[in-house]
Amino acid sequence: MRALVQRVCGASVSVDGAAIASIGPGLAVLLGITHEDDESVADRLAEKVLALRVFPDPQGRMNEPLSEREILCVSQFTLYADTRQGNRPNFTDAARPDRAEPLYERFCTRTGAKRGRFGAHMRIDLQADGPVTLLLEAHREPPSLPDR
Repeated sequence: MRALVQRVCGASVSVDGAAIASIGPGLAVLLGITHEDDESVADRLAEKVLALRVFPDPQGRMNEPLSEREILCVSQFTLYADTRQGNRPNFTDAARPDRAEPLYERFCTRTGAKRGRFGAHMRIDLQADGPVTLLLEAHREPPSLPDR
């Protein structure tokens, strides 16, 4: 699972010209899901996003957590584009919608994020703050080996 996280002064998402979600200061998260992702991966990435300390403290250093700020999350299968060959991206690494949507919803619920509409063509407006942009990834943990 990949999250492209951007610190924002504000962000909104609309579908067919109608605003469906907006936030003030906080984080805009573009979330990509691949075939191997499961609930534990969604939970781990949600915890990572919630724990990020990317907001300025009184001394101006990136040291403050999300706190009362908001999150806007939009599903983004294109984060798993493969562009190594040719000019047209290949999206075979992106999870199919029936697998991705429940994990997207779980991530949004865990983070308390306002959300875009899964699978829709959306317009996303944001005001970058900094700019501060981070790419986070979480993967399935390998099975533990039995103790000897």
